[in-house]
Amino acid sequence: MMLRLSIALLLIVAAGSLPAQSPEFAVDVMSVLSKAGCNLGTCHGNLNGKGGLKLSLRGQSPRDDFRSLVEEARGRRVNVLAPDASLILQKATGAAAHRGGIRFDADSQEYRVIKDWLQQGAPAPSPDAAHVVQLDVTPPEAVVAAPQTDLQLKVIAQLSDGTSRDVTDRACYELSNLIAEISPGGRVTRLAQGETTLIVRYLNMQVPVSIAFIDARPEFVWDAPPINNSIDRFVWDKLKRLRINPSPLCDDNVFIRRAYLDAIGRAPTATEAQQFANDTRSDKRRRLIDELLSRTEFADYWALKWADVLRTEEKVLDVNGVEIFHGWIRDAIASGRPWTEFVSDLVTGVGSTYDQPAANYYRANRDPATRGETTARLFLGTRLQCAKCHNHPFDHWTQSDYYQWSSLFSQLDYELGENKRKDKLDKNEFVGEQVVLVSKQAEVKNPTTGKIAPPKFLGGPTLDEKARKDRLKSVADWLTTEDNELFAQSQVNFIWYHLMGIGLVDPIDDFRLTNPASNPPLMRYLADHFVQQNFDLRAVVREIMNSQTYQLSALPNATNSHDQTSYSHAIVRRLPAEVLLDLQSDVLDDPAAFDGYPKGIRATQIPGVQKRRKRDARLQLGDRFLKTFGKPERILACDCERSNETTLKQVFMLIGEGLNQRLASRSNRIARLAASDLSGAEIADELYWTALTRPPSDAERQRAAQLIDNASDRRTAVEDLAWALLNAKEFLFRR
Repeated sequence: MMLRLSIALLLIVAAGSLPAQSPEFAVDVMSVLSKAGCNLGTCHGNLNGKGGLKLSLRGQSPRDDFRSLVEEARGRRVNVLAPDASLILQKATGAAAHRGGIRFDADSQEYRVIKDWLQQGAPAPSPDAAHVVQLDVTPPEAVVAAPQTDLQLKVIAQLSDGTSRDVTDRACYELSNLIAEISPGGRVTRLAQGETTLIVRYLNMQVPVSIAFIDARPEFVWDAPPINNSIDRFVWDKLKRLRINPSPLCDDNVFIRRAYLDAIGRAPTATEAQQFANDTRSDKRRRLIDELLSRTEFADYWALKWADVLRTEEKVLDVNGVEIFHGWIRDAIASGRPWTEFVSDLVTGVGSTYDQPAANYYRANRDPATRGETTARLFLGTRLQCAKCHNHPFDHWTQSDYYQWSSLFSQLDYELGENKRKDKLDKNEFVGEQVVLVSKQAEVKNPTTGKIAPPKFLGGPTLDEKARKDRLKSVADWLTTEDNELFAQSQVNFIWYHLMGIGLVDPIDDFRLTNPASNPPLMRYLADHFVQQNFDLRAVVREIMNSQTYQLSALPNATNSHDQTSYSHAIVRRLPAEVLLDLQSDVLDDPAAFDGYPKGIRATQIPGVQKRRKRDARLQLGDRFLKTFGKPERILACDCERSNETTLKQVFMLIGEGLNQRLASRSNRIARLAASDLSGAEIADELYWTALTRPPSDAERQRAAQLIDNASDRRTAVEDLAWALLNAKEFLFRR
């Protein structure tokens, strides 16, 4: 009590001896703390603070920060009678020991703002003071062509009282990559060619600015490539602005292989590839796409993608639950159900996990926080987990948003039967039926306030009493409405990523203001198309695959070799584990073996991760291959868990025991070709068309014929040729 009285008396004395006009804490002082980096997560904005001082992350709570600076620590951080002696100035300028180092100089504008505030008696944030309502950045986007190397930004804050102020020197700047550097005064300087997103932040406002640094290219002439659909129009518009010409279309052999791999997860047979190559119809690519989308393998392959992120694995769901859940996912895709119905069934899925397949969604997500995070990630493309402990550092979601959204999923419980698990050492395994119930449970509380978090849609309204009675249906209806832009955009982004190799928003589950789409008009178009086509998955796949953009060659030209985000050429990427193994099986005409599954099942058809898990038991060759080549364990509801990277262990499996064992089989294609009357050239033709979807070149055919026709051991020679093709980059990578 005496401490507060003493501070109050000091404030009265100081206020009476100085002019009435003073800096406003919530605007002026907070902007200095942000600019100096005091409230970042690496400093006092850390969850536990630093050096005894805790500030709100990035200045999200001025009132809490005022209390920390002025009222806590016995008020020793401020000295309104001798402002220069205040610890907040002494430490920031290095006059007192400070582990954070010098943040600004004693003759700087930042020092003057805080000193003026102290001289005015360090007044608290005023509820009537003007606050920032809008942040305008000029230019909002820019293309900087050499020889120009830098760009000066101007940042204007619009205040609630109708005034504005230039805050270019006070704003904070963050670049998304290292192709440029930014000065404290808002000057962006090129370090390398490419695109970057600059986040301009001032107090509670953030604005993204897209900047591209390009070569001068005074001789550049736009090639004016043809346009198949609106996708091309939006992509070409951006490429033309960046002075980039797209690569030419890929040839027919590359296209048919790419289309098969992307649509149905397998390569065409030699017969299918040759028929396509000999087809002279001008619309044969469109016809092929329509045919692929109608094949049963389309549902197999796209069910695999969704089984990954829906955590369809045996330890939590058990083998029976996995097969039921996967079958339901596949049937929804095969029947062409509107995606809104599919998602609605997932979000409202309750009942027996054996009788109601969608209930397995909540069997894998056991608590309100996990359910909320997973639903936001999968169906809104939003990562919420950072807001669990504090307001999101890179997005506008608050801790209150996190717990209010989690509250929507709080009223669920589980009726458990007998756990018949085989591995008594694994407490995560549950074998047996479970029933997901809607049941009155304790409401979610915000741990910071200790108060119940009322259920509220993410970025939407709080539920009224009627809607709270069936929270899951309310969530499903809100998620899948045509007006929910995030839902449509996140779903088409998922499709775009799997066809193009990189999302329009990348990572695909990280939609936020500070991570904008690489081509916003294209994103809006695809989302609108999805809605107009009644949320039809195939309609979006068809639109993308029919575009010139999708059909471009992977070979770069002189203008686009540095481009990785504007889709000026196809992105080369390693094939997924399941696809690669199935391709090996097709070339060898010998299916891989998987523990617990009948001979002949394709890797892309396997419902779960591993049907039988035994300690100290050697895996079947097929299971080992999938594990080695990055098939996810499905522990996370995120496509990021799958790895398409190359590793040394993969090399050993391709050059050693794994592939050699399959090549040596006595009943495969290699054995039949070696025992046939075909010449070496004819054998080469069959293997090249089957493995690489193209004929061998004259030189390749000649060398293969010499290898086989002159070999003392014909079987070994054919094995060597097949081994070389199965290890070729052309076979291992989608291009």
